[in-house]
Amino acid sequence: MMEAVTFDYWNTLMWEEPGSLKEKRLEVWTQSLTELGAVVDPVQLERAHDAAHQEYVDSWTAGRQFRVEEAVDQMIERLDGELSGEAEQALIAGFSEAGRRAAVHPSDGVRECLEALKDAGVRIGIICDIGLTPSPVVGELLERHELLGFFDGMSFSDEVGHYKPARTIFEHALAELGGVPPERAAHVGDRRRTDVGGAIAMGMTAVRYNGVYEDEAIRAPEADIVLANLAELPGLLGVRELSR
Repeated sequence: MMEAVTFDYWNTLMWEEPGSLKEKRLEVWTQSLTELGAVVDPVQLERAHDAAHQEYVDSWTAGRQFRVEEAVDQMIERLDGELSGEAEQALIAGFSEAGRRAAVHPSDGVRECLEALKDAGVRIGIICDIGLTPSPVVGELLERHELLGFFDGMSFSDEVGHYKPARTIFEHALAELGGVPPERAAHVGDRRRTDVGGAIAMGMTAVRYNGVYEDEAIRAPEADIVLANLAELPGLLGVRELSR
């Protein structure tokens, strides 16, 4: 009997129009730095962002939590380190504000899926690797689409201190949901290395959602269930029968 389902966030619950976050970051930074009287070459600003983002990707791959403050430190170094403290804070704040402005949408079938799980009495959680959009903004985006109230627990890597597939973040999520045994829980995500691999290692049912991103990593495990529309998930897990 399935008692709990956890979800990845990016490219699972929600998806970003390609390039939207970067576009909004540059837009917000240009405006805020101009207001502060800081002169920053737009090309150099973009390069600094891209280098910091690559450092995040490398850290994520290595399993080391990378925070916005680290990204800004690296950006300032590449911008000759001449920015004021106010400008530094503007860069930090810009990551959050850009997340609020970016074009981010719910995935297909997500509301129907969450409603069916909730009606069946299944506990619902999030296990999210946080990069350059802080977890409070992730919560705001869910609230904007009236999805936040479906969740009984949330485990964000910038709070837990570990990225998937680390066992720690999965254990944290199950504890948040009342200590559900792994064999009675499923995890849904788009990445085979982190989502599928982490779920399998925990003894959870692994579900790969490929409705936004198709992960073709051949050296990572495949999920127990693969689906392109989240509305199909409750039926595939058998929870619809539980609600009848």
